[in-house]
Amino acid sequence: MSQQSMERLIAATFGVATLAGLALLVVYALGGQTQIEGLLLTVALGGIGFGIILWAQRLLPDNLTIQARHRLGSEQGADGSGDELVADAAAEGAITRRSLLVRALAGAFAALGAGLAVPILSLGPAPTGPRQQTGWRAGTHLVGLDGQPIRAADLPLDGVETVFPEGAPGSAIGQTVLIRVDPNLLRLPADRADWAPQGYIAYSKICTHAGCPVGLYRTAEHRLLCPCHQSTFDVLDGATPTFGPAARPLPQLPLQLQADGTIVATGDFPEPVGPSVWNLTHD
Repeated sequence: MSQQSMERLIAATFGVATLAGLALLVVYALGGQTQIEGLLLTVALGGIGFGIILWAQRLLPDNLTIQARHRLGSEQGADGSGDELVADAAAEGAITRRSLLVRALAGAFAALGAGLAVPILSLGPAPTGPRQQTGWRAGTHLVGLDGQPIRAADLPLDGVETVFPEGAPGSAIGQTVLIRVDPNLLRLPADRADWAPQGYIAYSKICTHAGCPVGLYRTAEHRLLCPCHQSTFDVLDGATPTFGPAARPLPQLPLQLQADGTIVATGDFPEPVGPSVWNLTHD
């Protein structure tokens, strides 16, 4: 392969890496998908790495070259052969192509940097008020994002629903995961045995590690999974962490079934929601 063809190939790999980094941001902005984001990040890193390896192995000299020194004087190049002009033109073309590769590499790194901002953007919002102002109070109905009360009959066994305090649908700090499990499987402490009537159990959706939304539920294992850092919580055992960096359980919301089939909270979360650093900030 000629040198120019190799340079075009290297520039193309940097271009692919740039597109992958930009696509990563687009996927995240559209709601995110962990597998696709991981694939795009792999392509971005692989494109940069492959291009740098080709550049180092195929374009950079790897041998010691001793340039012959000519006697200084006006006779060199004075015969009109134009050798010096040809050499200068070739050198200028090489510099121009190298500049193109440098710009392509800089663009790839810039796109990769934007892609790496995704984990930072994924951090949950920090609370703006006192740590316990989640909106949950005794008698507060569990509502969906549309503001309508959640009815127990609408949630099937092993079903999961994101709920909010009545009057505050979409609340970032009050968002809660409601899950229906077989009550015979629950292993809750004695003082919380009545917090999950008929197997309806609710936990704060805010991960106690970095504040990301814990929105993935593994039905077969009865585990809640945080997609940011893979912290895993045991739903049957008070949402205690079983894997990942989270050190605290998800706070549990005490529930009560109403005669009309709706579900209400009997109080607020007993522990502060979110990462511990939030609570230190607001103490």
